[in-house]
Amino acid sequence: MAFEFSVSDVIPATPRAIYDAWLSSEGHAAITGGPRAEASAEQDAEFMAWDGYITGKNLRLEPEKRIVQSWRTTEFDDADPDSQIEVLLEPAPGGTRLTLNQTNVPDGHDDYQSGWRECYFEPMKVHFSKAGAA
Repeated sequence: MAFEFSVSDVIPATPRAIYDAWLSSEGHAAITGGPRAEASAEQDAEFMAWDGYITGKNLRLEPEKRIVQSWRTTEFDDADPDSQIEVLLEPAPGGTRLTLNQTNVPDGHDDYQSGWRECYFEPMKVHFSKAGAA
């Protein structure tokens, strides 16, 4: 049975900086500190992150406010449907409150909640602190 969860944190950057980086190939790799990524700010464009470990498609884009993407990893079984992420960006003291909602996560993947913190939120804080994007 699939499940869903939300994670949230304040990132020291503007909503625009986070939105633009998330949807840029170079920016996405930079904010995660991860390997190669292919991203686009175009509606319905496919994306890839972490050198192919993550793939999906842009479903809805609201500049500086919201990104909705289909999302799956190479750990999903072929029979598993894509999960979906919604990235919400709201101005907050110290930067932007990034809330990530992930739905339709297959059973056995409950470590993704900590994965978002370790592989996205924490590296983003470091990246944007160095970039002075707050």
